[in-house]
Amino acid sequence: MPVVELIMPKMGESIMEATILKWLKKEGDTVEAEESVLEIATDKVDSEVPASQGGVVTKLLFNEGDVVAVGAAIALIDTGGEGSAPQPTQTSAAPAAPKAEPAAAKAPEPVAATETYTSNGSDRFYSPLVMSIAREEKISMVELEQIPGSGKDNRVTKADMLSYVENRSSQPAAATAKPASQPAQVAKPTASAAPISTSGNVEIVEMDRMRKLIANHMVHSLATSAHVTSFVEADVTELVLWRNKIKDGFQKREGEKITFTPIFIEAVAKALKEFPYVNASIDGANIIVRKDLNIGMATALPTGNLIVPVIKGADQLSLVGIAKQVNRLADAARKGKLKPEDIEGGTFTISNVGTFGNLMGTPIINQPQVAILATGVVKKKPVVLETPTGDVIAIRHMMFLSLSYDHRIVDGAMGGSFLRRIADLLEQFDGTRQI
Repeated sequence: MPVVELIMPKMGESIMEATILKWLKKEGDTVEAEESVLEIATDKVDSEVPASQGGVVTKLLFNEGDVVAVGAAIALIDTGGEGSAPQPTQTSAAPAAPKAEPAAAKAPEPVAATETYTSNGSDRFYSPLVMSIAREEKISMVELEQIPGSGKDNRVTKADMLSYVENRSSQPAAATAKPASQPAQVAKPTASAAPISTSGNVEIVEMDRMRKLIANHMVHSLATSAHVTSFVEADVTELVLWRNKIKDGFQKREGEKITFTPIFIEAVAKALKEFPYVNASIDGANIIVRKDLNIGMATALPTGNLIVPVIKGADQLSLVGIAKQVNRLADAARKGKLKPEDIEGGTFTISNVGTFGNLMGTPIINQPQVAILATGVVKKKPVVLETPTGDVIAIRHMMFLSLSYDHRIVDGAMGGSFLRRIADLLEQFDGTRQI
């Protein structure tokens, strides 16, 4: 058939929908195969959707700002090159097809419109199915916001909705009382915000989409995990001297720079093998111990926002392999070229606050993980060293490491021992190592 549907692509295992940011083509425009037709955004990354075949865009089925489920048709493309050509073909093949196409296109519109309307005050993403259930059961947006999600990143699933509806109908008194109390909770931020004056010499800047997602994710993490942070100081003199010695030859041979980050990742991967419960997640009363060691590295973007690309199977890579992955992902992040799979599946995260000259930090756990490491700046300091002939003061390269962990499953002994093990691995770095 000359008319083909442009489908909302699957952007990753956990991504079930995407928001249309901008149409790059309008109805009547010619598009070539693999040419971008629109820009979309998920709660992970922004991306472009290319045309599967060349032709003429005959129909855009959704508007900018609409949330569309993965697998749904988002546009129609006439591959015959003429807008009128497909109509006789479809009519002769199946008379009802032309009428069915617009009906199918219109069907999602109420969902999209409702989502756009009801999600104005929310940064959470809801699938069209969840929104449909909410409408049918007359669940307000305030009430919907309070439903805990069992999906990835606290997403509300169909099962969550059905369970909530069942409990809601079986406990009318509780259900009635709950919505009544919720507006009071929602109203609190408004009340606390009232004293803030917007008059005078001020500038009001609306958060961009990614900043809103980050803010939501951080607040959710603090509300979910019992955060505890431990600190340790490490003498990384041997490591620093080794890197200074090999970095020029490494770049000439590999065409890659070697920073401290790959070395930190290598040490963390070794420590995680010894402390598997730090490489875990919590699902209700169950502890999910991850066998894969996928280490994320928090990366600052030119916009000032943050994203966390993931080094998959870090324990299976050599130091050279880790360095190449770190450089590839950091470069892709800066250029906005990360793919959904580049930021999925992380089991532990490292945040290098030393990049900004900070001594240490108290990072917030990247849910659904249970720990995150912050690495501080490496600085020369006078340090007391114990020698066979007595104590001496020497100039050493020192750095702070801080670990925030979820005290629900990682207690102080485990968290402190894990952090100390990372420091030991860095302090015991072999200065004669060949790579």
